[in-house]
Amino acid sequence: MTAPAKAVNNGPDQVVRRCADLLIAGSVLVALSPLLLFIGAVIRLSSPGPAIFRQSRVGLARETFCFYKFRTMQAGCDDTPHRELVCRELRGDEVSRGGSWKLDADSRVTRFGSFLRRTSLDELPQLVNVLRGEMTLVGPRPCLEWEAEMFPGEFGERFDVRPGVTGLWQVSGRSTVSTLDMLRLDVRYVRERTLFGDFAILMRTVPAVLRGDGAR
Repeated sequence: MTAPAKAVNNGPDQVVRRCADLLIAGSVLVALSPLLLFIGAVIRLSSPGPAIFRQSRVGLARETFCFYKFRTMQAGCDDTPHRELVCRELRGDEVSRGGSWKLDADSRVTRFGSFLRRTSLDELPQLVNVLRGEMTLVGPRPCLEWEAEMFPGEFGERFDVRPGVTGLWQVSGRSTVSTLDMLRLDVRYVRERTLFGDFAILMRTVPAVLRGDGAR
């Protein structure tokens, strides 16, 4: 049985967050709709497969939901390399290369997909998840089901809030931060969570994206 979410998701602050989610996510989707259509068309024309990548992710109270992103990899790729990397990181192995903790020169990523990742444009469809109430603008990254099973119990607090499109990890270096450090940041965020802190993270996200901080 799924444990109920803790009180961090209740009260006036959560109402304000939800209103902000609906207003901002809805406005951005409408304003950027021509860009979204253009990106989708380029993905379809540049490599076989759908424009939108759908995947089961773990959110609030460890409930799963269908997560959306623009597809940046070849369709039907094997995720074994990623599983092995995360497993080694959680064991404490040193797997960083050139300051990055992500897979180096991942051949599964398409040329246009690499551009989308560097600019974080691949993340835009997650605004639909925000409108559906499965995600919020600021919070921990929504992890894969097998990742959630591997995470040490001490990091369980990350599932006490909705996952976010951006968060403390994204403005702290993204791929330059290890999985274990990302989990520590998630717990720190949950314990220190405030509306002002969320606003500050949103403001820090814009220059971080423009600079491509840790994007890979």
